[in-house]
Amino acid sequence: MIACIESGISGFDKLTHTDSFVGGIPENSATLIYGPPKTGKSVFSNQFCYHGLSNQEPCLYITTNNGLEIFKDNMNDFNLPVDDYLTNKSLYIIDTMSEILEKRSEPSENIVLSEINNPTDLMVKIGSRVNNIRKQNPIFRSVFNSTTPLFAYNESMLIVRVIKAYLMRIIEAGGTPFITYNEDSADPIVETMLKSMVDNIIRLDGEELKIEAMKGFGRISFPYKITEKGIVLQDF
Repeated sequence: MIACIESGISGFDKLTHTDSFVGGIPENSATLIYGPPKTGKSVFSNQFCYHGLSNQEPCLYITTNNGLEIFKDNMNDFNLPVDDYLTNKSLYIIDTMSEILEKRSEPSENIVLSEINNPTDLMVKIGSRVNNIRKQNPIFRSVFNSTTPLFAYNESMLIVRVIKAYLMRIIEAGGTPFITYNEDSADPIVETMLKSMVDNIIRLDGEELKIEAMKGFGRISFPYKITEKGIVLQDF
Protein backbone atom coordinates (compact mmCIF):
# COMPACT_ATOMS: atom_id res chain seq x y z
CA MET A 1 0.00 0.00 0.00
CA ILE A 2 1.29 3.45 -0.92
CA ALA A 3 2.15 5.64 2.08
CA CYS A 4 0.04 8.80 2.17
CA ILE A 5 -0.19 11.96 4.23
CA GLU A 6 -3.44 13.65 5.22
CA SER A 7 -4.46 16.38 2.80
CA GLY A 8 -6.27 18.72 5.19
CA ILE A 9 -9.18 18.95 2.70
CA SER A 10 -12.53 17.97 4.16
CA GLY A 11 -13.69 14.77 2.46
CA PHE A 12 -10.66 14.35 0.19
CA ASP A 13 -8.93 11.61 2.17
CA LYS A 14 -12.18 9.67 2.51
CA LEU A 15 -12.87 10.07 -1.20
CA THR A 16 -9.46 8.66 -2.09
CA HIS A 17 -9.56 5.77 0.38
CA THR A 18 -9.80 2.33 -1.25
CA ASP A 19 -8.75 -1.20 -0.37
CA SER A 20 -5.35 -0.56 -1.94
CA PHE A 21 -5.00 3.21 -1.33
CA VAL A 22 -5.08 4.59 2.19
CA GLY A 23 -6.34 8.03 1.12
CA GLY A 24 -4.80 11.51 1.07
CA ILE A 25 -1.74 12.63 -0.87
CA PRO A 26 0.97 10.06 -1.66
CA GLU A 27 3.94 10.86 0.55
CA ASN A 28 7.07 12.17 -1.20
CA SER A 29 5.22 12.71 -4.49
CA ALA A 30 4.74 15.90 -6.52
CA THR A 31 1.28 17.39 -7.05
CA LEU A 32 0.02 19.97 -9.56
CA ILE A 33 -3.13 21.89 -8.64
CA TYR A 34 -4.41 23.71 -11.71
CA GLY A 35 -7.53 25.20 -13.25
CA PRO A 36 -9.06 28.58 -14.12
CA PRO A 37 -8.45 31.57 -11.83
CA LYS A 38 -10.47 31.93 -8.61
CA THR A 39 -11.43 28.26 -8.32
CA GLY A 40 -9.71 27.47 -5.00
CA LYS A 41 -6.21 26.41 -5.99
CA SER A 42 -4.57 28.59 -3.33
CA VAL A 43 -7.17 27.59 -0.76
CA PHE A 44 -6.48 23.90 -1.42
CA SER A 45 -2.73 24.43 -1.11
CA ASN A 46 -3.06 26.56 2.02
CA GLN A 47 -5.15 23.89 3.73
CA PHE A 48 -2.53 21.30 2.78
CA CYS A 49 0.21 23.50 4.24
CA TYR A 50 -1.67 24.26 7.46
CA HIS A 51 -2.69 20.66 8.11
CA GLY A 52 0.93 19.61 8.00
CA LEU A 53 1.97 22.40 10.37
CA SER A 54 -0.74 21.41 12.83
CA ASN A 55 0.67 17.88 12.80
CA GLN A 56 4.27 19.00 13.39
CA GLU A 57 5.27 18.70 9.74
CA PRO A 58 7.28 21.80 8.71
CA CYS A 59 6.40 23.57 5.47
CA LEU A 60 8.38 25.60 2.95
CA TYR A 61 6.00 28.04 1.24
CA ILE A 62 7.04 30.04 -1.84
CA THR A 63 4.66 32.87 -2.65
CA THR A 64 4.83 34.63 -6.01
CA ASN A 65 1.32 36.09 -6.22
CA ASN A 66 1.09 37.73 -2.76
CA GLY A 67 3.45 39.10 -0.17
CA LEU A 68 3.76 37.79 3.37
CA GLU A 69 1.08 39.99 4.95
CA ILE A 70 -1.49 39.17 2.28
CA PHE A 71 -0.60 35.48 2.61
CA LYS A 72 -1.29 35.65 6.36
CA ASP A 73 -4.56 37.50 5.76
CA ASN A 74 -5.64 34.85 3.25
CA MET A 75 -4.89 32.10 5.75
CA ASN A 76 -6.82 33.91 8.48
CA ASP A 77 -9.82 34.25 6.17
CA PHE A 78 -10.23 30.48 6.40
CA ASN A 79 -9.29 30.20 10.09
CA LEU A 80 -5.78 28.97 9.32
CA PRO A 81 -3.64 31.27 11.52
CA VAL A 82 0.09 30.87 10.93
CA ASP A 83 1.73 33.41 13.26
CA ASP A 84 2.66 30.77 15.83
CA TYR A 85 4.27 28.61 13.14
CA LEU A 86 6.28 31.56 11.90
CA THR A 87 7.39 32.24 15.47
CA ASN A 88 8.46 28.65 16.18
CA LYS A 89 10.11 28.47 12.73
CA SER A 90 8.23 25.46 11.44
CA LEU A 91 6.87 27.57 8.57
CA TYR A 92 9.47 28.90 6.13
CA ILE A 93 8.43 31.60 3.68
CA ILE A 94 10.17 32.73 0.50
CA ASP A 95 8.45 35.99 -0.39
CA THR A 96 8.99 37.28 -3.93
CA MET A 97 6.27 39.95 -4.00
CA SER A 98 6.27 42.12 -0.85
CA GLU A 99 8.49 44.78 -2.35
CA ILE A 100 6.17 45.06 -5.36
CA LEU A 101 2.75 44.80 -3.69
CA GLU A 102 3.12 46.04 -0.13
CA LYS A 103 5.47 47.09 2.63
CA ARG A 104 8.69 45.12 2.52
CA SER A 105 8.75 42.08 4.81
CA GLU A 106 11.35 41.92 7.53
CA PRO A 107 13.76 39.07 6.70
CA SER A 108 14.58 36.48 9.36
CA GLU A 109 15.91 32.94 9.56
CA ASN A 110 12.65 31.53 8.20
CA ILE A 111 11.33 34.51 6.21
CA VAL A 112 13.47 35.42 3.23
CA LEU A 113 12.98 37.74 0.28
CA SER A 114 13.66 36.98 -3.35
CA GLU A 115 12.74 38.52 -6.70
CA ILE A 116 10.23 37.09 -9.12
CA ASN A 117 12.43 38.03 -12.07
CA ASN A 118 15.53 36.39 -10.58
CA PRO A 119 14.97 32.61 -10.73
CA THR A 120 18.61 31.88 -9.91
CA ASP A 121 18.35 33.70 -6.58
CA LEU A 122 15.04 31.98 -5.90
CA MET A 123 16.55 28.51 -6.40
CA VAL A 124 19.53 29.31 -4.17
CA LYS A 125 17.19 30.33 -1.38
CA ILE A 126 14.98 27.29 -1.88
CA GLY A 127 18.04 25.05 -1.55
CA SER A 128 19.27 26.67 1.65
CA ARG A 129 15.80 26.59 3.26
CA VAL A 130 15.30 22.94 2.35
CA ASN A 131 18.55 22.14 4.15
CA ASN A 132 17.25 23.93 7.25
CA ILE A 133 13.78 22.48 7.23
CA ARG A 134 14.77 18.84 6.75
CA LYS A 135 16.84 19.06 9.95
CA GLN A 136 13.61 19.65 11.87
CA ASN A 137 11.70 16.74 10.37
CA PRO A 138 12.49 14.40 7.46
CA ILE A 139 8.75 14.50 6.67
CA PHE A 140 7.80 17.98 5.48
CA ARG A 141 5.61 19.75 2.97
CA SER A 142 6.22 22.47 0.42
CA VAL A 143 3.91 24.73 -1.58
CA PHE A 144 4.89 26.79 -4.64
CA ASN A 145 1.97 29.20 -5.05
CA SER A 146 1.87 30.13 -7.82
CA THR A 147 4.06 29.18 -10.74
CA THR A 148 1.90 31.35 -13.04
CA PRO A 149 3.50 34.77 -12.34
CA LEU A 150 6.94 33.37 -13.07
CA PHE A 151 5.96 32.88 -16.71
CA ALA A 152 4.91 36.54 -16.95
CA TYR A 153 8.31 37.81 -15.75
CA ASN A 154 10.69 35.26 -17.26
CA GLU A 155 11.37 33.15 -20.32
CA SER A 156 9.08 30.11 -20.28
CA MET A 157 11.65 27.33 -20.74
CA LEU A 158 13.82 28.80 -17.99
CA ILE A 159 10.86 28.58 -15.60
CA VAL A 160 10.14 25.03 -16.69
CA ARG A 161 13.69 24.13 -15.65
CA VAL A 162 13.32 26.03 -12.37
CA ILE A 163 10.09 24.21 -11.49
CA LYS A 164 11.61 20.86 -12.39
CA ALA A 165 14.65 21.60 -10.20
CA TYR A 166 12.40 22.71 -7.33
CA LEU A 167 10.34 19.50 -7.45
CA MET A 168 13.45 17.32 -7.62
CA ARG A 169 15.04 19.19 -4.71
CA ILE A 170 12.01 18.71 -2.46
CA ILE A 171 11.51 15.06 -3.43
CA GLU A 172 15.19 14.21 -2.93
CA ALA A 173 15.05 15.79 0.53
CA GLY A 174 12.06 13.64 1.48
CA GLY A 175 9.35 16.30 1.22
CA THR A 176 5.96 16.37 -0.49
CA PRO A 177 5.65 19.37 -2.86
CA PHE A 178 2.62 21.15 -4.35
CA ILE A 179 2.69 23.57 -7.26
CA THR A 180 -0.25 25.66 -8.47
CA TYR A 181 -0.86 27.01 -11.96
CA ASN A 182 -3.59 28.98 -13.77
CA GLU A 183 -4.81 26.95 -16.71
CA ASP A 184 -4.01 28.38 -20.17
CA SER A 185 -1.66 31.05 -18.79
CA ALA A 186 1.29 29.59 -20.68
CA ASP A 187 1.83 27.90 -24.02
CA PRO A 188 0.02 24.50 -24.29
CA ILE A 189 3.38 22.79 -24.74
CA VAL A 190 4.61 24.31 -21.48
CA GLU A 191 1.43 23.23 -19.72
CA THR A 192 1.95 19.67 -20.97
CA MET A 193 5.52 19.76 -19.69
CA LEU A 194 4.33 20.87 -16.24
CA LYS A 195 1.95 17.94 -16.09
CA SER A 196 4.71 15.55 -17.10
CA MET A 197 6.87 16.61 -14.11
CA VAL A 198 4.42 15.57 -11.40
CA ASP A 199 2.96 12.37 -10.01
CA ASN A 200 -0.48 13.78 -9.17
CA ILE A 201 -2.68 16.18 -11.15
CA ILE A 202 -5.76 17.78 -9.61
CA ARG A 203 -7.96 20.19 -11.55
CA LEU A 204 -10.41 22.59 -9.92
CA ASP A 205 -13.01 24.35 -12.07
CA GLY A 206 -15.11 26.02 -9.38
CA GLU A 207 -17.64 23.20 -9.23
CA GLU A 208 -15.81 19.89 -9.59
CA LEU A 209 -12.52 18.60 -8.24
CA LYS A 210 -11.08 16.18 -10.78
CA ILE A 211 -8.19 13.87 -10.02
CA GLU A 212 -6.67 13.46 -13.47
CA ALA A 213 -3.73 11.42 -12.21
CA MET A 214 -2.53 10.21 -8.84
CA LYS A 215 0.18 7.80 -7.87
CA GLY A 216 -1.55 4.48 -7.04
CA PHE A 217 -5.05 5.84 -7.62
CA GLY A 218 -7.46 6.15 -10.53
CA ARG A 219 -9.30 9.09 -12.07
CA ILE A 220 -12.32 10.54 -10.32
CA SER A 221 -14.40 13.74 -10.18
CA PHE A 222 -16.38 15.07 -7.26
CA PRO A 223 -18.30 18.31 -6.53
CA TYR A 224 -16.83 20.76 -4.05
CA LYS A 225 -17.53 24.16 -2.60
CA ILE A 226 -15.46 26.84 -0.92
CA THR A 227 -16.75 27.64 2.55
CA GLU A 228 -15.49 29.71 5.49
CA LYS A 229 -13.54 26.57 6.46
CA GLY A 230 -11.95 26.20 3.04
CA ILE A 231 -12.59 23.60 0.35
CA VAL A 232 -15.13 20.98 1.29
CA LEU A 233 -16.06 18.02 -0.89
CA GLN A 234 -19.83 17.90 -0.91
CA ASP A 235 -21.64 15.01 0.79
CA PHE A 236 -18.57 14.31 2.99
